[in-house]
Amino acid sequence: MAWMTVRDALKAAPGTTVTVKGWVRTRRDSKADGGLSFLALHDGTCFDTIQIVAKGNLSNYASEVAKLTTHCAVEATGVIVQNPKGGNEISADASSGEVKVVGWVDDPDHYPIQPKPHSFEFLRELAHLRVRTNTFGAVARVRHTLSMAIHRFYDQRGFFYVHTPIITGSDCEGAGQMFKVSTLDLMNAPAAGGTRHLALGTSSSQAAADAAPSPSPSAKSLVPSAPDFSADFFGKQTHLTVSGQLNVETYACALSRVYTFGPTFRAENSNTSRHLAEFWMIEPEIAFANLQDDAKLAEDFIKFLIQTMLNERADDMKFFDERIEKGLLNRLKEVLDKPFRHLPYTDGIKILKDAIASGKAKFEYPIEWGKDLQSEHERYLTEQHFKQPVVLMNYPKQIKAFYMRENDPGTDGAPGATVAAMDVLVPQVGEIIGGSQREERLDKLDARIEEMGLPIKEYWWYRDLRRYGTVPHAGFGLGFERAMMFLTGMQNVRDVIPFPRAPKQCEF
Repeated sequence: MAWMTVRDALKAAPGTTVTVKGWVRTRRDSKADGGLSFLALHDGTCFDTIQIVAKGNLSNYASEVAKLTTHCAVEATGVIVQNPKGGNEISADASSGEVKVVGWVDDPDHYPIQPKPHSFEFLRELAHLRVRTNTFGAVARVRHTLSMAIHRFYDQRGFFYVHTPIITGSDCEGAGQMFKVSTLDLMNAPAAGGTRHLALGTSSSQAAADAAPSPSPSAKSLVPSAPDFSADFFGKQTHLTVSGQLNVETYACALSRVYTFGPTFRAENSNTSRHLAEFWMIEPEIAFANLQDDAKLAEDFIKFLIQTMLNERADDMKFFDERIEKGLLNRLKEVLDKPFRHLPYTDGIKILKDAIASGKAKFEYPIEWGKDLQSEHERYLTEQHFKQPVVLMNYPKQIKAFYMRENDPGTDGAPGATVAAMDVLVPQVGEIIGGSQREERLDKLDARIEEMGLPIKEYWWYRDLRRYGTVPHAGFGLGFERAMMFLTGMQNVRDVIPFPRAPKQCEF
């Protein structure tokens, strides 16, 4: 007999004999009809459970069925019948079925995931078990569907998927200050001066302090400033990447439309609800494109993801609307239905300052041209002022990366130099996408690299893209987990990734 998922069994025709396999959520017993048990069974394929009505005449009823506890694993065979309250259930008795126990819960009184509400803080300590709850099961299914939707969106538009490395030798956006990759003995690394480096990535003063309470000056002098990376696996210092963008640009300059989707790393010592050390990024790149083309792609992308979730994960989205964020579905439908407002950064600053002056808003962080906006500023623009998504464009040069195209002087009436950068702002989240038109002019790119004190020799390959057939191109990055928060209403980024990586958190 074929094994049927709970999702399919809930839609099966009455009278059909089926076998389902899953885990017990709850069990309640009744003395009716000589004794029977009602088992709520789930297998993770959908939000709902299916009820197994296990009759007392089953050969193992007293010895096993009546002793089942939360998350015991069973295989149940029976006949699909209509529940008096509506919907399907499975009737299992000695004549037409069985309930076979294939996995018991050891010490059920101390099993951490009980059929009762648990705080997210508690469940974060049980990342390996929390997916068994309603909330995190729904998060996992939405995450899967979102992943598939991303690939589908770009495939339908003629983009090619490109794998980009997670190990890089370039110091793009501060990668050199982030996670380092090495095969050296971290406690005894070779140094360029011929001595031994006490601890890779540890300052001289800290290494000396760890070695002895009161190190002598001579001992300190033996600790070099850096290890000899020529003896390392790659023969140079390498890091975990903070972005696949620069790499994927090489393919955009040959294949026109490409994207990458994979893990990235940031080693900020941040314990905020919006930051992780390891997360996933989606980064499309388009040749022969400007900032307006980039913004149009971003808007189409966001709306496609919303529509996919509403169409394909309606049951899970209803749960998030009811239990996580009241009004979530209405918020998403408003983003879906409204055009994205395009606004220069300079105008956005003026709106925020006017809001303060008029008493309409009060912000924790100050507003000043030339500084990044905080989420409170971004949310004011989307939720209160415009009441629609906003694409903020043409940011001050000094707060953006070296590879962004420099605008002509006086663009948008800005008091200083700007670059063709954009942030897509949405209600509840603020910034969800950051992108730019890339600097395609070699002289401008070189000047910017020098201006920011970056090692120009490390970017020889990136400069080649401008030396040999340069082309205007643009792209953006979307943090996958940030998108998950936007779509589900979950408030902490650690709750939308299976195994969060954060300061002091790397158990699994």
